[in-house]
Amino acid sequence: MTSGSSVGGPRVRLCFVCLGNICRSPTAEGVMAALVKAEGLEGQVELDSAGTGAWHVGESPDSRSREVAARRGYRLVGAARRFTAEDFDNFDYLLAMDASNLENMRALARSEQEKSKAVLFRSFDPKAPRIAEVPDPYYGGPDGFDRVLDMCESAAKGLIGHLRSTGQLAGQTTEQPG
Repeated sequence: MTSGSSVGGPRVRLCFVCLGNICRSPTAEGVMAALVKAEGLEGQVELDSAGTGAWHVGESPDSRSREVAARRGYRLVGAARRFTAEDFDNFDYLLAMDASNLENMRALARSEQEKSKAVLFRSFDPKAPRIAEVPDPYYGGPDGFDRVLDMCESAAKGLIGHLRSTGQLAGQTTEQPG
């Protein structure tokens, strides 16, 4: 997990979830980690990512994701892991990259309260359509990784704004980009 915790633990725990945990979810985690640091929120937020599939468990983030992220000042770290039912116990928000992964996560929930923790990440993006997904760039061209990063930046800023406006994080609401 990235980001530290303050005395008594973080105020909010976030887990980003995609299919293999090597492209979209580590990108979202890396973008959020940079935003958390820039906003001085390191002790208030705990971050992780996971995949609903087990194909890449133990692998580093995809080299194309790392390359695009590095060009834009982000660092993607960690090793892929599989999402489990225990993640409902360990996180306040489970942020799915698409509807298929959201459905797979909710299928593991043991209660309606747990199901409510799983939401689409882009639902926090004020510029996104009402139901918006982060598309999987794995089998596409290189520009798909840039588009994923753009979507993650916008959704991460919106998520920070949401967490502040609901009192889950201290400080002023993050200004949304034009």
